[in-house]
Amino acid sequence: MKIVALEEHMVIPQVLEAWSAAGGAWADPGTQPEEGVIARRLAELGEQRVRDMDATGVDVQVLSLTTPGVQNLAGDDAVRLATVANDAIAAVIASRPDRFDGFATLPTPEPDAAVDELRRAVGTLGFKGAMLNGRTGGRNVDHPDFAEIYAAAAELHAPIYIHPNLPQPPVRDAYYSGFGDAFDAMFASWGLGWHVETGIQLLRLIFSGAFDRHPELQVVVGHWGEVVLFYLERIEGADRMGLGLDRPLADYLRQNVSYTPSGIHSQRYLRWTIDVVGVDRVMYAADYPFVDVGEEGARTFIEQAPLSFEDKKKIAHGNWERLTRSAPVGRPERFAREASRPSAVTRPSA
Repeated sequence: MKIVALEEHMVIPQVLEAWSAAGGAWADPGTQPEEGVIARRLAELGEQRVRDMDATGVDVQVLSLTTPGVQNLAGDDAVRLATVANDAIAAVIASRPDRFDGFATLPTPEPDAAVDELRRAVGTLGFKGAMLNGRTGGRNVDHPDFAEIYAAAAELHAPIYIHPNLPQPPVRDAYYSGFGDAFDAMFASWGLGWHVETGIQLLRLIFSGAFDRHPELQVVVGHWGEVVLFYLERIEGADRMGLGLDRPLADYLRQNVSYTPSGIHSQRYLRWTIDVVGVDRVMYAADYPFVDVGEEGARTFIEQAPLSFEDKKKIAHGNWERLTRSAPVGRPERFAREASRPSAVTRPSA
């Protein structure tokens, strides 16, 4: 059974340098890849990554630039580095098209450029969609500046993976601080802050009417729905508050959103998610290299699920292939040529 993993991260030196140069919020330990094994695995885009995939049962990684991407950089830097990152991912895909696919990095500080890069990444590079790391500075995902990004994604049938970003500094200070730097960073990120933040961004996108304007728009979220599914029966009260949406909240969550575990191999969460939204809305993600899913982790998790073989196939690869079937396909020859040079994979030039 082929297993496709959707939330699988990488980084390139130019982005690390830009984060370091930006300083300020980017010095927060919650935004920086850790030293040691995780940092090496993020940067490694060759045979070691393939061996890691084999060890956990993953056949295809959908590569994406790790959070926070380029979204809080200055506009010119964001545009330049999004292009470099996407070209680097395209080179990796061209070198092993049987093992890799890609989500585009979008320079959202310059929304018009983000639309152009989405069209290039999907239409020319052959990426299946894009990843957004929540807010861009102080602008939420539903900000009017980003309306054309969603219009283009719907037109291209390219799903957008909404990935966590840190809560804003005042929120971190008010709710997640006071226990020491290391603990505060955890609390504001993978401990809880990321998931509440991302769930809010998903709800804002729905409440803004984005899916009414673009019924074909599809998004994906990790961590079993970023808290939202576990409180759906409570949040559904929003339907009675005068937003004037075309459909009940639950319909958007079942028709326009898909969900992955992000490496949280919980059969209980899997059963809950299927109960709330149905098996056709569940896909797989390992959150490489941040989550250690263990030897044969992906394959064992899916094979041990209390589901029919057909439903297991849907989660492993079928739902992803159905979701992206109508996206444009392209991959320029130059990336295949560049991929044959080791330097094009390990350190693309700016």
